[in-house]
Amino acid sequence: MKAFGMALAAAVVLAIGASVILEGTLGRTADQTFAAPSVRLSEDNTVQYRNFMGHPAE
Repeated sequence: MKAFGMALAAAVVLAIGASVILEGTLGRTADQTFAAPSVRLSEDNTVQYRNFMGHPAE
């Protein structure tokens, strides 16, 4: 039972550590990640503002 408790505690500590590390390093948006002086990103070039369905049928 002692080994199970130690394994459970280690799993919790590893999960918390991984979430802190991943959120800090991989929790950036594409605009932040690929920002460079030669890149032009505006709102009309982001995924949120694109119209993937085409023009609405009237």
